[in-house]
Amino acid sequence: MTAIETRPTASTERHVTVLVDRCAGCQECVIRCPAGALSMEPVTWTALADDALCVGCRQCERTCPFNAIQVEGPLAVAERHDPPLHHPVQLRGDVSETRRGFASWDEAVAEASRCLTCPDPTCMRGCPAHNDIPQFVKAVAERDLERAHAILRRTSVMPDVCSRVCNQAAQCEGSCTWSLAGGVPVAIGRLERFIADQVPVPPPAVRSGDSEPMSVGIIGSGPAGAGAAWDLVEAGVQVTVYEKDATPGGLPVWGMPDFTLPDAVARRPWEQLVEAGVDLRCSTPIPAESIDHLLTVHDAVIVAAGASVPIRLSVPGSDLEGVTDATAFLQGAKDALGPGGDADGFLAQMGCPTERGTRILVLGAGNTAMDVARLARRLGLEATCVDWLDERFALARPDELQEARDEGVEVRFSRTLTSLAGEGRVARATLAHTTQASRGETPKVSTTQFDEVEVALVVMAMGYRIDADLRTALPATPVAKKHTGYAPGRWTASGILHNPASSFNHGYPVGTMALDREVGLWASTLPQRSRVWVAGDALTGPSTVVEAMAQGRRAARAVLDAHPARPDRGAAFRAQHETRVLVVYASEGGTTAKLAEAVGDELRVQGALVTVAPVDRVGPRQLAAADALVVGTWVEGLVVTRVHPAAAMRQWIEALPTLGERPVATFVTYGVNPRGALDELGAALTAKGGVVVAEETFGPRERATETRIRPSKPEAFAHRVAARVLRTLATAVA
Repeated sequence: MTAIETRPTASTERHVTVLVDRCAGCQECVIRCPAGALSMEPVTWTALADDALCVGCRQCERTCPFNAIQVEGPLAVAERHDPPLHHPVQLRGDVSETRRGFASWDEAVAEASRCLTCPDPTCMRGCPAHNDIPQFVKAVAERDLERAHAILRRTSVMPDVCSRVCNQAAQCEGSCTWSLAGGVPVAIGRLERFIADQVPVPPPAVRSGDSEPMSVGIIGSGPAGAGAAWDLVEAGVQVTVYEKDATPGGLPVWGMPDFTLPDAVARRPWEQLVEAGVDLRCSTPIPAESIDHLLTVHDAVIVAAGASVPIRLSVPGSDLEGVTDATAFLQGAKDALGPGGDADGFLAQMGCPTERGTRILVLGAGNTAMDVARLARRLGLEATCVDWLDERFALARPDELQEARDEGVEVRFSRTLTSLAGEGRVARATLAHTTQASRGETPKVSTTQFDEVEVALVVMAMGYRIDADLRTALPATPVAKKHTGYAPGRWTASGILHNPASSFNHGYPVGTMALDREVGLWASTLPQRSRVWVAGDALTGPSTVVEAMAQGRRAARAVLDAHPARPDRGAAFRAQHETRVLVVYASEGGTTAKLAEAVGDELRVQGALVTVAPVDRVGPRQLAAADALVVGTWVEGLVVTRVHPAAAMRQWIEALPTLGERPVATFVTYGVNPRGALDELGAALTAKGGVVVAEETFGPRERATETRIRPSKPEAFAHRVAARVLRTLATAVA
């Protein structure tokens, strides 16, 4: 293997080797090196490294498409500073925060200085909200809180909440360059919290809207609802939020203990939203069948209902008294430990003895289960959590799991409940041992190894499901958060998919997880049906706080882009806004692209606002802003076997979550008999919720070259597309 040695530097501990026979001179490493340690050798035009400048982050190794760089030596980074946990001397009754933020500017600046300000920051891809992490960290380093808040507010309306409850290990910190290199990441969460703790989060900046503003109804006031309401009210929209509970906020308010998320922080977003003019209607459940009624009084509806149906394990004895779910326990325990609460009264209500040694069994070892167990400890109970997963694949935050154990919670992994027993009330639990070899493998339950545990209370904390009626009303949900096909080039080139996180972060496959989350963000921009958008748990199943908030904001922006109108003002509204048509095409030789441009020109003549773009350049924002689509593709394959629309177009359509009953016109170009390619294209779009209103094929005589295109057929097709799209939209609002 041919190699070029770096310049010798006696003082450095790091060494970079460039394999010149592999280096193609693409400069990917040079562009992405955060330390300026790489340049191009002018004669051979291969990468040249300077050991003296190298910090060992391995960004070059991860981003080189030809594996032409090798880095040896330790990371040149200061030790991370985490404030010590607050462990109450007397745990019982104490719900003060256990995780503390940075106590001084000096601490925050020292941690911020560990950031490399990477040119292509993988931490931003790991953050579901895509916060501009390097820039807000830099603002902290420069002691500029106003700028830090301004940067955060572009992407987050809940930095004080997210910085406390996010599993940073699986998101931003797990995607930090230091983490991907096997080291300890920058304490991004604590720096975000420092910003929010020093200066209150700014309220919505309400701008004056139209003389007759759009009206949007939001179902649910959890993080997704808060995110959506925030962006809409800032844009001058009339926002009405329907919340089934007596108090807004969702899980962060009713289900997260004060030692994790203080009540004042959890309630802050809705206090500000109401002050900004949001019409919040609590104790107002909206059944799934009432969504149609809301569409008669609002221009759009965003369904942001949380997953609220507890998952219960059906085993012998699960119907005994003393078996409950996490919702009932969390709500009751939080009130009992709050101001004026009665802890003993709550335990008596649960039928749980208060004497020393009384044990609660918590099924599950995720974050909700940890909250249940830690609250139980503050009520004076012994607590045992069981989970059938291997601890290596635990779902709980690593730091939260350790905190629970430090507080006396017993956590038994590789165990699952098989039965409960007792005389009318639960008294004993039988746990079977399990084995699990990999993260994606379903644990195997032993038939010979069991544990017996005496318990006074059993809490099922294994998660939540979406209400079945809501899933029926929105049949395309939940959307699976699973990216399919090839990863986008910009993701691969960033290096985030090259490594899992370090052992500091339990080795999460952070790149794959981040890319999977993008599916939910894309889906939130597209209506699930006409004038109905969905975000958060209702869209993808149980989500994290930051995911739900980010999806809510995406849905809100999509509504603003789409300008939907309810029936009673649809005609007048349409008269004020141009019909927007997106022409998207897949073209290999350029013929389909020329035809797409020709169709676009004719649509403009008909009065539409048209965007023409190749399939690989169409993102969710462009799609969300279109009233209608024209989809064109060339035909590939062999007549003797089978011809299809181009693979790029098929993959693009497959990745779409839904088109929400949007009008679609289709065309295919072909050199040989297209057979069923046009029907296949239409069927694929119909399956995604599109309504095909026009379709056409263009053969060699109609589109062989730009000069030979017969104007009659493309022009006639475009005229027909415009007429049918406008008629379809007029019918929809009539």
